[in-house]
Order: sequence, then structure tokens, then C-alpha cells
Amino acid sequence: MHEPVRVAVVGAGGWGRQHARAFAQHPEAELAGIWSRDLGRAQARAAEWHTTGYDDVDRMIDDVQPELVAVCLPNTEHFALTRHLLTRGIPLLVEKPLVFDLAEGRTLLEEAGDTFFAINFNHRYAVPVQRAYDDVTAGRLGELEFLTWRFAGEGSSAHHPYANLIETQCHGIDMLEQLGGPIEAVSAELKGGTIAAVLRFASGAVGSLVGSYDSSYAYPGTHQLEVNGRAGRLLVEDTVKRYTFSKAGDPTREVWEAGYFDDRSRSFEQTFDRHLDVLLPALRRGERPPVPATAGLRALEVGTAIIEAFESGRRTRV
Repeated sequence: MHEPVRVAVVGAGGWGRQHARAFAQHPEAELAGIWSRDLGRAQARAAEWHTTGYDDVDRMIDDVQPELVAVCLPNTEHFALTRHLLTRGIPLLVEKPLVFDLAEGRTLLEEAGDTFFAINFNHRYAVPVQRAYDDVTAGRLGELEFLTWRFAGEGSSAHHPYANLIETQCHGIDMLEQLGGPIEAVSAELKGGTIAAVLRFASGAVGSLVGSYDSSYAYPGTHQLEVNGRAGRLLVEDTVKRYTFSKAGDPTREVWEAGYFDDRSRSFEQTFDRHLDVLLPALRRGERPPVPATAGLRALEVGTAIIEAFESGRRTRV
């Protein structure tokens, strides 16, 4: 048996709680420390999981000698501390978005070099999404014709005119490219906190992305992903709720939903744990991250092109 990976968590906010929980409970990890700018907050969170809280990130690193640092900060505040941690050569897992500014994102990737640098696109590890990927790569849908993504809810605390696109719809950009291949051109419209983008893929398929902070996560059908091919269609509902595959011309459907005792598969929070199931062994084996930070940079590149398309009123190449 090998020793668990020593992990320090940077951030003691809402989703930082999920980082602390997941690492503390994972059999291949040891939660060795938690940092916050507010020492009391760090210590309170650390007490929940029987570890140590810090308000000095370098002291935490020197004390616990982590083999991995998980960065979970307010979305607009990722750059400076992530860059600092990269200068220390520590393997990192950062929350999405990578950053809001494309130049800053490229700087982080340059600073990282060969350092293990992962991003938490945890939607990839929802069972319906993994089934979708398997069916697309197995050719069950045939040639892809169109892909659509819709994800809408309440706003975040980020004060940025394109917050929804950058910090939330990055999941959609990542997912659409994972299933449909590279997006090569975009056009877009914006109303308040709602973005609607038309997409063209390098394969020739077309698509759409609709995201909003002017809706509610309380609504049924908050999230939907559809991929339509000449031989079949797939549908992912509410990320973890349901997966449906339909064969062209056949009125019957294949449907997956989590079984009665399968709480792990029906939980959105557990998509992070499923990501750790593959990330921690990859780190231990010296392999690349299963979802590298370059995926975060790519989502930002496409998002930036969508912003340019809206502001210019012209179709924009990515």
C-alpha cells in the first residue's frame, strides 16, 4: 500500500468546502492544511476535517510539504496566487475558470512548464456525460450534425460583464469540444446576464450555447446537452440526472438514471470525487493530468472569441 497524497487546499469558501470534504474523505488523499486570508475561517474549516488552518500560504507549504495544492478562490481572483504557487513548482489543481483574461491564462501556462497543472472541469465525470462521450467515440451517432448546450441559473458574486460566459459556460465550451471537436467560428448576442452563441465546428457540424444568470437553478431542466448525428441522438439532462440515446428512425430509447442506492452517481458534488479518482493516481504515476489546465485556457480562448463576436457584431474565428 502506498501513502496517501498530501493535499493542501487554498480557499475556504463555498466550493472550497467540497474540496476539503472530497480530499479528507478520499482513500488516496490526506488533507494536510487549509488556507484562507481570514485565519478564523481557515481554522474553522480545518477543524471540521481535523487538520490545520493557515493565513500564510508559504508557511502552510513549508509546514505540510504538500504533494498537491488545490486552489479554490473567488473566480476573479485566481491569477496572482496561482502564479505564485506555480513559481514554487508545486503540482496544482485549480478550479474553473482558469482566469478571466486570456493573456493571464497564457502566462500561467508558460510559468507551469512541465509542472502537473490540472483544472476541475468536473462535469466531464458525470455518468451521463461519460456515457455520451463513449457513444460519440464509438460512432453510435454517426456523423455529427448539431450540438446544443443550455445552462441557466442565478448569478454569482463576480463583478464582470461576461461572468456567466467565462466562469460557468466554460463547462459548456469544454463539453461541446470534448464531444464535437474544435470550435472554429462563433457569433453571439447578449442581454443582461444571458449569452447566446452560434458555433461552427471544424468538422462542419454546427451548434449553439445558451447560458444565463437571469434564470433559476430551482427550475427543472436547468441544464441540457443534446448531440444530434445522422445515426442517432443523445440527451444529457441536468448533468447527473438522466442520459438518453435514441437511434435514428427507432421510436424506442435507451435511458440511464442512477439506481435506488446509487447516491454517488446522482450527486453533482460527487462529480468532483470521480475526477479525483483518476487525478490522484495520475499524479502518483507521474502522468499528465486527466484534465490539464490547457483545457481551461482553450475554454477561455473560445469564450474570448464569443465576446469579440458580440462586441464587433461579426462572426469571429477562434
